[in-house]
Amino acid sequence: MNLAAHLPILPVVVPLISAPIAVLSRRGSVAFVLATAASWAALALAVALWMQIQSQGVISYAIGNWPPPWGIEYRIDALSAFVLVLVAGVAAIVLPYCRRSIEAELPREQHYLFYAMFALCLAGLLGIVATGDAFNIFVFVEIAALASYVLIALGRDRKALVASYQYLIMGTIGATFLVIGIGLLYLMTGTLNLADMRQRLAGVSDMRPVLTALAFITVGMSLKLALFPLHQWLPNAYAHAPSAVSAFLAATGAKVSVYVLLRFYFSVFGAGLVFEVGVGEVLLVLSLAAMFAASAAAIFQSDLKKLLAYSSVAQIGYITLGLSFGSVTGLTASIVHLFNHGITKAGLFMLAGGAVLVMRASSMSRLAGLGRTMPLTSFGIVLGGLGLIGVPGTAGFISKWNLIVAALERSQWWLVFAIVLSSLLAVVYVWRFVEVAYFRDPPESALPRRALPRSMAVAAWVMIAASIYFGLDSSLTLGSAASAAQMLMGARP
Repeated sequence: MNLAAHLPILPVVVPLISAPIAVLSRRGSVAFVLATAASWAALALAVALWMQIQSQGVISYAIGNWPPPWGIEYRIDALSAFVLVLVAGVAAIVLPYCRRSIEAELPREQHYLFYAMFALCLAGLLGIVATGDAFNIFVFVEIAALASYVLIALGRDRKALVASYQYLIMGTIGATFLVIGIGLLYLMTGTLNLADMRQRLAGVSDMRPVLTALAFITVGMSLKLALFPLHQWLPNAYAHAPSAVSAFLAATGAKVSVYVLLRFYFSVFGAGLVFEVGVGEVLLVLSLAAMFAASAAAIFQSDLKKLLAYSSVAQIGYITLGLSFGSVTGLTASIVHLFNHGITKAGLFMLAGGAVLVMRASSMSRLAGLGRTMPLTSFGIVLGGLGLIGVPGTAGFISKWNLIVAALERSQWWLVFAIVLSSLLAVVYVWRFVEVAYFRDPPESALPRRALPRSMAVAAWVMIAASIYFGLDSSLTLGSAASAAQMLMGARP
């Protein structure tokens, strides 16, 4: 068998197969090895696909040798290869972190189920990105979501169950909207293949059902990606889930939902139709609301994980702001921020999870003096916080600079002011942690100076170091994002 010929499907199949094997093993250590090996294999395959894209262009893979549009097609292009690397890369770094974190947070008898659900969630997220079939996108969205509900519910207290239930309700409504939108598109075109759907839409004369489908898909995926004001499920889900789950989902879950929105907007409906009916203006308003309202909410949080969760809602606003511009520069800013925020927020949640593990609480009052009790962990959180603000030398700066350039291209100086002002709100909530960690005394019950377990510290610092590296050398990430943006806008095939 020529495995190279099946490269587009392997990143999905490998973790998908590892999940039931992990369940059958019923041993946490075996499940951990299986899930970790699957994630690293998925990363290697995603990188191979990304390199193949650079030399050969778009890769089309027909499952079962049934050619598209009748058969299911896996289609890898510049955007999907970039997001595949992000999702598989985050999973490959987070899983080694899981071992000690999960040992402390979950009963031993649940460990193998945790790793099985993690592998299933990874397979779902990778499947969403790899497939070129609309109904397959819905199926993989549900696979990833069902696994996510279980992972969140495994949190250490009963609040995790409530958060998971909230996410289940909102996620199910979002998925229902998505499948209704896909159904309407199928009704009008008679195909589920995304590329074929785009061609057939050009010949549709009655546009009302098509615009209704656009509205359903926009609302459905906005719920999934937690676009303000549909973000209510996210803060509790990230705050009460096991720390490794918060890190993984914050870096990948909402990002893949943004990918789905980009895919339908630019590969199916077309930028002309989407921006002609005013979607750009709606996204602009909601993005600005997210940047300011969620940042303000983060300032007043007394729990570090919830502060980071509200920060994620605000950062999603920056991603959709670039999308609302409908330009190559704006899309480039969105796609590169999708990557940059993913690695930065994963590192922050991993370090925050480590602090919670050692200090046995995530409230700011219990973390007082963390700069003295856990100096390296505190320093890492500050570095990650600088990335959220967008300080030069961090990956966040690259994203925000490109957003500002996109705003200037449209001669919208007031948007430049808004981006800078909202970043100042990020300064305030990051400073809240600095003030608590470095200018307050540790509580009397605090443990003496402690360090994170090595496996957790190394994984978290890899993410923080990556967010600094990609702030100093953005040629790889910004170049890939620009290629993807040009492809989506039709500037290049």
